[in-house]
Amino acid sequence: MKLSYDNCMEVLSHQGQAGGSLAREAALTLRRAGHQVFLVGGCVRDRLLRLPIHDRDLATSATPPDLLQLFPDAVLVGAHFGVILLRRDGEEVQIATYRSEGGYRDGRHPEEVQFEKDVREDLRRRDFTINALLEDPVTGEITDLVGGRQDLHRRLIRAIGDPGARFAEDYLRLLRAVRFAARLGFHIEPHTMDAMRRHAAGVREISPERVRDEISRILTEGGARRGFELLDDSGLLPHVLPEVARMKGVEQPPDFHPEGDVWLHTLGLLERLDHPPLEIALAALLHDVGKPLTQTREDRIRFNGHDRVGAEAAREILARLRYPAEVIEAVSWMTAQHMRFKDAIQMTNSTFKRFARQPRFGQLLELHRLDLLAGQRPQTNYDAVRQRLDAIPPEALRPQPLVTGRDLIGMGFRPGPLFALVLHAVETEQLEGRLQSRESALEFARTEMARRASEPAST
Repeated sequence: MKLSYDNCMEVLSHQGQAGGSLAREAALTLRRAGHQVFLVGGCVRDRLLRLPIHDRDLATSATPPDLLQLFPDAVLVGAHFGVILLRRDGEEVQIATYRSEGGYRDGRHPEEVQFEKDVREDLRRRDFTINALLEDPVTGEITDLVGGRQDLHRRLIRAIGDPGARFAEDYLRLLRAVRFAARLGFHIEPHTMDAMRRHAAGVREISPERVRDEISRILTEGGARRGFELLDDSGLLPHVLPEVARMKGVEQPPDFHPEGDVWLHTLGLLERLDHPPLEIALAALLHDVGKPLTQTREDRIRFNGHDRVGAEAAREILARLRYPAEVIEAVSWMTAQHMRFKDAIQMTNSTFKRFARQPRFGQLLELHRLDLLAGQRPQTNYDAVRQRLDAIPPEALRPQPLVTGRDLIGMGFRPGPLFALVLHAVETEQLEGRLQSRESALEFARTEMARRASEPAST
């Protein structure tokens, strides 16, 4: 979401309650007990930007024992950090004691945590100014102690205090800066970006699961192209996805790809993503990951087998980032299959039906559409495939078998490898429309079994 200056002024002048009755109820309980409490973080930022609010976090001067006494039904989710989770009537609020932190030797977790009474100490440990605005959970009044409101006006992602120190404390903030800038359409403040470049290698200290989650959100929350351009500009890309970084400068034949090299083509797909399913987003990113590995220069630039090589590369990349097996399989399959569309219109009926009835064909077809758009090619082939698919009744894609293995046994044949070949041949004839009755199919199967059984075994 990109906001003009005038729109930002209008949005930021908006006051009122942030919503969330549980947050207000918890805040009133804390205040009645004499404690200070604010809404803080993304819920404040997103309300000011008039974006949907998903999580409400409260920060308070109450100590962890105070919290457990006031909210005995709460779940203690971070004893070391003084964090509890309150759930009631379908609402959820996280409440944390003000704290300061120190000794970030692993670039992720503080070795020292000290609970504080002054909210200023709590804000100093946070990442970016736009995430450190305070809001009264009852009145909606905003308190800005770090310049976050001005940065919202200017559409800037700015680290709090010394950017280098903030990133050295927690290298995950490097990826978070990219995600926020991409999703909100903001710029990264120059000193913050300089610090990101200096600390880019620190991203290697982050667990694969956390890198995975940030990459997934960059791809699916909006602004995916901008996100990957920032990963590249900040120097993070070679550390988190070196295989994608290697797409840069890999030339493509201009007759087929006037948009430029493999990197620019991939950015073209990412630009056209609109909050997609994760599998499509990852396939858009990785569908040509095999091209740098297969480029040859013959009569023209070619990438023979890049779909097959890319499928294996995608599998390795996603396994390294600890994606679930079903996501890995889906993306690897789409990468392996994406070149089949060039022959789809010429396919026989049986081949096309088998192609089109695969479980993720709809996602694969959407990848093909994005691929054509990014390559500045007409949608003629996509439209033709859609029309051919729409003309086939669903039951014709997966018709009931006319012959089964039990039928072959009933004819006196012994089960063996020929069964699969003959049943496949029967289904091919059925999909082509040449076999429509059970009687004709049984006769075809009997003849086919006899013919194949009489053929000499291949050596």
